[in-house]
Amino acid sequence: MEDALEIIQAAAITQTIPMELPDEDLLVEIEEQLLLPIPSGLRSFLLNVSDLVCGAIEPVTVCDPHMHTYLPEVTAEAWDNGLSRSLIPICRIGLGYYCINQEGEVLLWQAGELSDESWESIWEWALDVWVNS
Repeated sequence: MEDALEIIQAAAITQTIPMELPDEDLLVEIEEQLLLPIPSGLRSFLLNVSDLVCGAIEPVTVCDPHMHTYLPEVTAEAWDNGLSRSLIPICRIGLGYYCINQEGEVLLWQAGELSDESWESIWEWALDVWVNS
């Protein structure tokens, strides 16, 4: 994870108005809204890099409920669109979502079904997809 953090931080785009990182208390509130635990990989991702912008795609955030990337809203939308309630979206992509399961594996859901694409962890996904988008 440390290597991934360094690569992501180096690839981040400087922002005029920086975003905030959440704390554990906020993540507990988000879990209560979702009625699901946040997988440990996603928890770590949110705590460490959810304030960064890299590339063209935008992972979920949790600090500003007015953002279009706000995790509870993106999750409600994804579930309404047919994503299994056992999965949590981490990023909207076109009409689909990258999502994470409770084991920490990241999957691609498009056109109402899971594709064959997957990543063992959110950090692997971040380096392979997010940073390069």
